[in-house]
Amino acid sequence: MSLPACPKCSSEYVYEDQSMLICPECAYEWNPNEEVVDEDAIILKDSNGNLLAEGDKVTLIKDLKVKGSSQVLKVGTKATIKRFVDGDHDIDCKVDGAGDMMLKSQFVKKA
Repeated sequence: MSLPACPKCSSEYVYEDQSMLICPECAYEWNPNEEVVDEDAIILKDSNGNLLAEGDKVTLIKDLKVKGSSQVLKVGTKATIKRFVDGDHDIDCKVDGAGDMMLKSQFVKKA
């Protein structure tokens, strides 16, 4: 009987202990019957509390000054989320009329 590789370290030396699977290399234990949730995934919510996902269209809820420029992004400007990152500005997105930019999730709402 072949057991699946460890979801944390991809080790093939997994063994079974009752209903749990255990990896001897990283000591990770999991139930193979439960859905595996990525604990390292970044979960962000917009200003209204809606979950955001990569590829979502968002709208600015506040006028934002662009650092190092005299440009101002107006309320209602639309953007498309490319990816989430760790840090203060947690959304990497493409803003209509301004190009690629990093935004804070607290200043956007899902469109």
